[in-house]
Amino acid sequence: MTTVQLRRYWFESGHLPAFLDWFPTLLPARETFGFRVLFAYADPWQETFTWAVELDGDVDTFLEVEARYAVSPERTAAFENFPGHIARSEIGFVEDALGS
Repeated sequence: MTTVQLRRYWFESGHLPAFLDWFPTLLPARETFGFRVLFAYADPWQETFTWAVELDGDVDTFLEVEARYAVSPERTAAFENFPGHIARSEIGFVEDALGS
């Protein structure tokens, strides 16, 4: 079983490019904990960023690993240069609607 989390961010005007420069530096920290990025898309016209991350296991496993990741030195180091300016975010678990 694999669990997928969909994450969408809306940025304050003009701040998406700095986030796009920073985002790849986050991935090694997430990968250390077993997370895999399925996709990451930026919409520069709406100044949004949407990405999906998966982890083997159920939602409870995902939440447990995410809690360890959240307090890890790897995440702390990755966020030292986080540009911020996310005005709003939506984060939730999703399932394959096409059944594939």
